[in-house]
Amino acid sequence: MILKLKNPLAFFDLETTGINIAHDRIVEISILKILPTGEEEKLTSLINPGIPIPLESSLIHGIYDDKVKDAPHFNDIAKSLLKFLEGCDLAGFNILKFDVPVLVEEFLRTGINFDITKKKMIDAQKIFHLMEKRNLAAAYKFYCGEILENAHSAEADTKATYEIFKKQIELYDGQEVEDMQGNKLGIIKNDMEAVHNITLQKMVDLAGRMVYNEEGDEVFNFGKHKGKKITEVLEKEPMYYDWIQKNDFPLDTKRKLTEIKLRQFNKK
Repeated sequence: MILKLKNPLAFFDLETTGINIAHDRIVEISILKILPTGEEEKLTSLINPGIPIPLESSLIHGIYDDKVKDAPHFNDIAKSLLKFLEGCDLAGFNILKFDVPVLVEEFLRTGINFDITKKKMIDAQKIFHLMEKRNLAAAYKFYCGEILENAHSAEADTKATYEIFKKQIELYDGQEVEDMQGNKLGIIKNDMEAVHNITLQKMVDLAGRMVYNEEGDEVFNFGKHKGKKITEVLEKEPMYYDWIQKNDFPLDTKRKLTEIKLRQFNKK
């Protein structure tokens, strides 16, 4: 369908150094501007944030310091960006709580008042949450066809979850499950080990910093050694183990890595 627009509608998304609106910076911006005629204009740019990108953020969006070191700073593109968005209404996913406030902050740091008071703002996430609720009560109604009484009572919620799970097994029995990348995870069936293997597919640690590859080997799932066998990395670069132990990784990740290291040592 063609959207009925009076003003251009700019769909945009930001990747940032973190989620603190006051302090974090943009590392990438992408805008798809839809004109009232239906024509499209695109603008995408990496941005040097001027501060180090925390590892935990890079693990999410895949943008590391070396990727943005030669990119323009926000100050360098602020005026052209403002011109590109001139007269546009704004749209995106979760833009009201995050993307718009971050963008306004970045403009203010350059001395530009990005006035949004006259712009219409469309947040697809808000529509999604309003129309397709994803809480326990909504799941109970969807799978069991009943209204959940006494929601947020531990006993009622526990019983509802049990009923939902039984309906899920019944509804999806024999169906193959794929992840967002199209990787096949397994088949749902009335077998708790099979369900367990789907829900915790390939994870070595609970945070997913280490996973199993297709051959069943434990590999790192982040950073410069992503996809490499953990045992080989520890053999060639033993200080990498120390770096993980000293930095802000979950205790479970550190514990599992230690188990792998000790297992490797005991094999020698």
